[in-house]
Amino acid sequence: MEDKIKKTVMEEAKKRGLFLEQDGEEDVEKVTGEPKLYKLSDKVVSFLNARIKDEYYAHYLYRAAANWCHDMNYKKAAAFFDADAIKELEHAQDIEKYMTDFNILPTFSKPEPNHKFDNLVDIIYKAYEFELYLMKAYNKDSASVLTEDLTTFDFLQKYREIQKESVIEFNDLINAANLVDKNDKFQILYFENTYF
Repeated sequence: MEDKIKKTVMEEAKKRGLFLEQDGEEDVEKVTGEPKLYKLSDKVVSFLNARIKDEYYAHYLYRAAANWCHDMNYKKAAAFFDADAIKELEHAQDIEKYMTDFNILPTFSKPEPNHKFDNLVDIIYKAYEFELYLMKAYNKDSASVLTEDLTTFDFLQKYREIQKESVIEFNDLINAANLVDKNDKFQILYFENTYF
């Protein structure tokens, strides 16, 4: 019976890359060779690189929005977009860390930010469109790994939640902006002071 157990243990050890060597009368477990490290799939690496680029794009979008608001003296909106720009940068860095934790170096092309705004409501529309796009992208990425990479699926859960909240937040701003005359500077100033 003992020999059968030893044989089963040795077979399992070989499958896992471990080998049992006999050392005198005692069996001593020795690892020969390095363990095979877990790697993210090419599909996961590809979409994570794309999301990093998107998060940097959002960072530049909100930096440009904050600068525009500072220039136009929309102080509350400027502070709002300053804070959002920082959050987007942190999101990109968090995804990069997730990848490097699994020995993957992120590779992504530089986002091409060229943001121009007509007015404060235009910024809100553009932000909403991008946040909605990003929510759909995170949902699609999550669905694609649900059955094959639960670790990445779980990691993406916080981004699905963040994007849902962002879409709701900008949706509320759009609804509020629809209550005022967008061509009346005093009404837009009231909107900015009330909703940011």
